[in-house]
Amino acid sequence: MLFMVIFALTNDIKQIEYQDRYCILRAYIGYVTCPAYNYSFLLQSIYRYLTVVHPNRPFWQSVKFQILSLMSIWIFCFIYPFVFLFKNEIIYIVDNQICQIPLQGSFYMLYLTSNAYVIPISLVIFTYIKLIRYVRQMSKRVVSANTLSRARKELQMVRRIVILVMILVFVCLPYEIFTIMSLFTNAPKYDFRIAYLFVDLSYALVMICLFQFTEPVKTYIMKKLKRPTDIIDVARIG
Repeated sequence: MLFMVIFALTNDIKQIEYQDRYCILRAYIGYVTCPAYNYSFLLQSIYRYLTVVHPNRPFWQSVKFQILSLMSIWIFCFIYPFVFLFKNEIIYIVDNQICQIPLQGSFYMLYLTSNAYVIPISLVIFTYIKLIRYVRQMSKRVVSANTLSRARKELQMVRRIVILVMILVFVCLPYEIFTIMSLFTNAPKYDFRIAYLFVDLSYALVMICLFQFTEPVKTYIMKKLKRPTDIIDVARIG
């Protein structure tokens, strides 16, 4: 998404208003990577859920199962946009300087938003709710302290995933609004410029949150940042 924004800005500066040879390819890559990003959160949620609910089924927690799941998601993400290419739905939009499916309330737009956005995010939230209910039921039953502690830890991890997803939902609100508007009226002239700016912002916020949530990475980076300062202080003392 950031690459598309930079490309559009470059075309604005150079006053280029025509489609280049890689325009549709960039759109296709965007339609592949965006849902792959969202489905990655879903895979993490499902893994946490299976770890708690089905701890005695090691295959579902194995590396082999994780690889198969990742491969399935990527295959789906590569295949589902083919219909846009075959039907020539991706066109060059001069006002936004990018190739996209126009926001016109068409079947293809609904197909795109459902597969890339609505389905993965809805399933993440559904998984979180199911896990909450299961952990609450566990706390009412006689289970070992270690089992309950592990379940609550996994629930905390899924809760963090939901927080990341909610960031995507709220910061990407302009894109959602423009998509809904397209069902009834014309979207603003620079709809994709505005929407993708907020999408890129959401990705940046997600990365910041991941940094905060991942304690080992946070500790490692903070140590790296402090080391030059310590060296300078030692040099001054010497």
